[in-house]
Amino acid sequence: MTDVSVHRGHGAPVTVSFEFFPPKTAAMEAALWAAIRKLEPLAPAFVSVTYGAGGSTRERTHATVSRILNETSLKPAAHLTCVAATKDEVDNVVRAYWESGVRHIVALRGDPPEGPGTAYVQHPGGYSNAADLAAGIKRIADFEISVAAYPEKHPESPTVEADLDMLAAKVDAGATRAITNFFFNNDDYWRYLDRVRARGISIPIVPGQMPIHNFKQVASFAARCGASVPASLAARFEGLTDDPETAQFIAATVAAEQALDLVAGGATELHFYTLNRANLVYAVCHLLGLRPAEPAPAAV
Repeated sequence: MTDVSVHRGHGAPVTVSFEFFPPKTAAMEAALWAAIRKLEPLAPAFVSVTYGAGGSTRERTHATVSRILNETSLKPAAHLTCVAATKDEVDNVVRAYWESGVRHIVALRGDPPEGPGTAYVQHPGGYSNAADLAAGIKRIADFEISVAAYPEKHPESPTVEADLDMLAAKVDAGATRAITNFFFNNDDYWRYLDRVRARGISIPIVPGQMPIHNFKQVASFAARCGASVPASLAARFEGLTDDPETAQFIAATVAAEQALDLVAGGATELHFYTLNRANLVYAVCHLLGLRPAEPAPAAV
């Protein structure tokens, strides 16, 4: 296993960020805030809050971001999409975030209201894509803007080059960071990073990690968003459908191995899609050398 302390001692410290989604019920609200409180002491660079297809979680996203801003030490980044809204409607959301103190937006085209795999149709009077949205955000205020990147190509992109052209357009529009779709083969990330740099794109390309809380669900999600699942990974979870406890040990091993290998290869930032669960992510961060801040010494 990689000795993280060696890599951390000879390079930049590893920084992390976490993604959450807005809760639908009181029980989900409690679970989200338990996860936030568990991960907050690790002092992530930021935490992002997702935005449902078709703007379906708009109010819940805003409420969650506002609560994080007002009740924690964390820096929230609000997801925002182009779907099912005019430019004026989106701009009003952007202005409301700025007025509430939010300074970071994750700008995404978004999935159609009918879900991934269905044809995307630009809303009449709406933003056309994430690059158009990023430019619109920048016209309103000087937000930090993160965007999506796809190591295995966006499933709707006709070619890898077209995919890189879109990333370049996002950067030209004001994006300062790209966060990748999750992947399970680190070689896919490194090859993608080489292509991005060869294209002249210099912003950070932060690898996104998806801990496998439920292999069947994650494999289904991967199929919809263009992430491949290696046969060797699937084999690790064979026979564990009715043994969730063992599956969680396997999941922890998989996540730790991937994170440690990325750091060994030179990654200094990692983004975790937490699914509002903290324990597995917290354990991986511990292996990366991240520890809760020490309490301040008592005054004498």
